[in-house]
Amino acid sequence: MKNIFILLLNFYFIQFSFAQKRMISITQSPLTGISLPIGSKQDSRMLSVAGAKMLLEIESKKANITLSATEVLVLPPVNAGGFNTDSLVKNLADLGWITSVVEGDKKYAWLQKDNRHLIMYFSMDAKETGLYFAKAASAPVQNAQGNNTGTIQTAPTETNQTQQTPDTVVQTNPPEVVQQPPPPVTNSGFAFTTTNFDDGWTSTVQEDWVEVTKGNIKVLLHYPKEGTIFPADPEPLTNAAWNILVAPRYKNLTNYKTAYISTYNRPYLGMGYATENATGKNVFIVFFRQDQVWIEFISPDKNTFIQQYKFDPETIRWDSNSDLMIPLANMTGYNRFAIATSDFKGKWTSDFTGIQQLYNVYTGQYAGMNMNQSNEEFIFKEGSTYSWKLLVVNGMAGNAKFNEVKSTGKLTVPNNWQVKFSMIETKARTYHAFWSCIKAARILNLLDADYPGSGIYTKYGLAK
Repeated sequence: MKNIFILLLNFYFIQFSFAQKRMISITQSPLTGISLPIGSKQDSRMLSVAGAKMLLEIESKKANITLSATEVLVLPPVNAGGFNTDSLVKNLADLGWITSVVEGDKKYAWLQKDNRHLIMYFSMDAKETGLYFAKAASAPVQNAQGNNTGTIQTAPTETNQTQQTPDTVVQTNPPEVVQQPPPPVTNSGFAFTTTNFDDGWTSTVQEDWVEVTKGNIKVLLHYPKEGTIFPADPEPLTNAAWNILVAPRYKNLTNYKTAYISTYNRPYLGMGYATENATGKNVFIVFFRQDQVWIEFISPDKNTFIQQYKFDPETIRWDSNSDLMIPLANMTGYNRFAIATSDFKGKWTSDFTGIQQLYNVYTGQYAGMNMNQSNEEFIFKEGSTYSWKLLVVNGMAGNAKFNEVKSTGKLTVPNNWQVKFSMIETKARTYHAFWSCIKAARILNLLDADYPGSGIYTKYGLAK
């Protein structure tokens, strides 16, 4: 028995020593080549690598892209190593990597350099900073349209030469643009297509955007469109999106330029003076994206824009204060439309997935991976009845637990911004509610009125 005990003890120390060696001190990322702060380690343990790959695949699977060669880096916390998002962006840019932050989750980003593609996950926690990379089989969006067609259009001149400026490459003598009337208001079977906000703005649903107006300013919240989001530096990305979303509706473009501010979630800006095809009016255009959508600001002149948004867009540089962009980004909040009882039809679902890598706070040893996944659905039926179901999976990897709850009942709409369900799980519940729009569809946004503190609405899409 004693010999067996000694043998087992020796085996434990061999295993412990092997596990320790799988945490290797490192000063440079093997996949990207970026420099890392002192105290960084590469975690090559099987469970750590598998967990990181699973985390990265949450995003890559949305684009049907396979991953390989997962790299797990554990960095000192920001307050110890000083390595933050700005450090990461600068190091990647210095080595020629093009970074494109993922819409809706700023911890993910796609990287591109030459013909290489990577996906990245970056999380700064109090105890440590996690940085994961993996090779991607392809880019998340194939963008032949955005890269190879369309140019920033200017007024025709007597020559047919290509002019180059520091801000953009523009082509003279553009093809004739056929004037078309503005798209009609799109109803799509919902009760409300216009919202009059208390601050004077009015939103209207259109075919390709939500149109927001106040006074002589018009703002277009463009719906997502292929070819307008892809991994690229600010200028080519802004140019490509401008040519697809903006240029076809204008002529005589002058003083076009692009700009950006160097932060992790970089604001992209394009701007210029042009003539509207539909009205013949001369306008000043600012084209902007920072998070989820491209936004087009149309005003009769630059001073009108400055009076509303309190800065001159033509002075923006890479080191400008990113807080200047907050009023522009806040315009996405006007994609909001009231609800009615007649709107609730069909099956609407919401999915959530989250993964936590756990480490012992005393030893720093890996303590496993915790998973949280849920699927919630509403099925709205005749007579304002509904069925509701929530499926939850949570727990440590290999020992996760499954729970499911169901309810049925009847819904009522006490006002245009709330919906009440007679039974959700164990009681009646009232939710703050509104619709937001995308191309040819809507998204249902719900927030429990009893717990509104987070202010984060759960989004539901119509299941096909």
